Amino acid sequence: MSEVRIVAEPRTEFGKGPARRTRRAGKVPAVLYGHGDKPRHYSLPGHELMLALKHDANALLALQTEDGEQLALPKVIVRDPIKRTLEHVDLVAVRRGEKVTVEVPITLTGNAAPDVLVDQQTMTLTVEADATKLPDHVEVSIEGLRAGSHVAAKDVTLPAGTTLAQDPEHVIVQGLGTPSAADVEAELDAAAAELAPEGEAPAEAAATPGEGDEVPATEA
Repeated sequence: MSEVRIVAEPRTEFGKGPARRTRRAGKVPAVLYGHGDKPRHYSLPGHELMLALKHDANALLALQTEDGEQLALPKVIVRDPIKRTLEHVDLVAVRRGEKVTVEVPITLTGNAAPDVLVDQQTMTLTVEADATKLPDHVEVSIEGLRAGSHVAAKDVTLPAGTTLAQDPEHVIVQGLGTPSAADVEAELDAAAAELAPEGEAPAEAAATPGEGDEVPATEA
């Protein structure tokens, strides 16, 4: 992963009004936490920050502050629910060589066995690594995955220097069998039986009079 240098201007006004003015100016309100220091408030350039976080939610930011350079990782990213623009960012201060725990996206590779449905249980994996060497994703192979089998967190091959930081037995992806037509019909029959009034069989389609059946006469 590469460091993204970004200018961090100190913020001295807080609240909804100042935050809106900051966003109108094309900047994003941010708060930096960590290492036992008091929270520090900054305004970050919106476009540069958006590009930094576009493909990597764990992008390493090299903040250029009034006190010099400070490395930071995104902790909480708040976006507009409709426009998806950045509204606010919480950052955590880190140092070179410091181990941190983060969630990284999972990318599935390969193809499951024929007629197998792939059920992905989780989209991220929690790992621990050097703050300056965090993976932007981990790959999980489903090549030949069969119905009834699964891939657990312990089965994932992690990059060098990265260790698993969650339950190793946690299921990431599993293979499910494709239901047959008979199975689907049986489920529909069971559902119809549950909906029918107690003691009555499910309603059947009305019979069509056959040859030789007497058809009631209608009045003219």
